[in-house]
Amino acid sequence: MTGPIELRRFGHDDLLVIRQTLLDVHADAYADQMHDEFVQRFPWFVDHWGSHPGFSCVIGYDGDEPVGFAYGAPAEPGREWWREHVSAPPADASTFSFSELMVRPRWRKTGVGEQLHEALLADRVEALAVLLVDPGHPRVVELYGNWGYRRVGSRQPFADSPNYAVMVRDLTGLSSR
Repeated sequence: MTGPIELRRFGHDDLLVIRQTLLDVHADAYADQMHDEFVQRFPWFVDHWGSHPGFSCVIGYDGDEPVGFAYGAPAEPGREWWREHVSAPPADASTFSFSELMVRPRWRKTGVGEQLHEALLADRVEALAVLLVDPGHPRVVELYGNWGYRRVGSRQPFADSPNYAVMVRDLTGLSSR
């Protein structure tokens, strides 16, 4: 790193401007897994999430170089898929679906991931954040646990995807509220 990371915010209307940056960061982050068909579908996920009117993205830059990003979008009320994993949903079940956190290899283990994550969630109005994480990466599961998420179940959203751990975080205690 040459200096502090600059965090820039983007939304649905910016997708055409940032799309290639997201794809380039992904290609670097997953360079050793690009043969995997599921990994190759990342452009579809970018377009899917980016098409949501509430899409929110934070990209970190070291000078002019993108180092990573985090993005997601609000879940549709009443369609919060995490509900099937809890016995009694909270009174306010408004949910931000945290879809991706990606950091290029050179900037991993520098705190950039947490900066991106917290910046994305900092101004959310939803009561909860939910994410899926591959339990085959226990250190990543533990990291999200350290960031306030708790595991509530498992879910395989696609036939060729891992059976992910479903993790939920209460956002009502964030200082921006």
